[in-house]
Amino acid sequence: MRALRILLIVVVVLGGLFVIADRVAVHFAEGEVADKLKSSENLASTPDVSIKGFPFLTQVASGELDDAEVGIKDYEAAAGAAGEKIRIDDITANFKGVSFSGDYSSATAATASGTASISYDELLKAAQSEPTEIFPGVTAEVVGLSDGGNGKIKVNVKVTALGRSQTYPVLSTVTVDGDTVKVHADNLPNLVVEVAEGKVRSITDFEQKIDDLPGGIQLDKVEAAQDGVEVTVKGSNVELAG
Repeated sequence: MRALRILLIVVVVLGGLFVIADRVAVHFAEGEVADKLKSSENLASTPDVSIKGFPFLTQVASGELDDAEVGIKDYEAAAGAAGEKIRIDDITANFKGVSFSGDYSSATAATASGTASISYDELLKAAQSEPTEIFPGVTAEVVGLSDGGNGKIKVNVKVTALGRSQTYPVLSTVTVDGDTVKVHADNLPNLVVEVAEGKVRSITDFEQKIDDLPGGIQLDKVEAAQDGVEVTVKGSNVELAG
């Protein structure tokens, strides 16, 4: 019995040491991956990296991690030609099946899914925010974006005629088409006659290209939220580092 108790104590101690070593190793690996991502993606700040699953060391020995999560704040994505950028407030991505190269210098995830958020102020930069003539002596411009409820964006359009201005709320649908977020008005202000619809839609309807996301993840879906649009992202064979 005494020998059995000693054996159990040894097993518990060794188990505890293994857990400690495993957690130390995963913490170190998270830091290394975060630094690598910051460098490879030219990030302004170090991302948050969380490696899921236990034990970590046996996953490393197999050459593949089951699950890892990366969080990036204030990411500057490409927004079209001429080096234009759009700021994404938060990107959170979950990566499955992360495999390493033989020397652990690079990592690729089999699949990725996550979310990204873009503020209305940032998206407004893509809209026609300069007065544009829609009738002789009548101009219109987008002066603000906000949550319209039920997944819609409210586009505030200011119309100015004879020195007087009035702002019209236009409920709009937001969609993703490839690497582009598109905003399309569901209805137009009553003052718009059919002949001017095309001119008004050139103001109310607009799009924003979002390219060069981390690791090559792609836009999937988009929906209006309280403080901006929430974008779902996805990808396959995503390069986490290398």
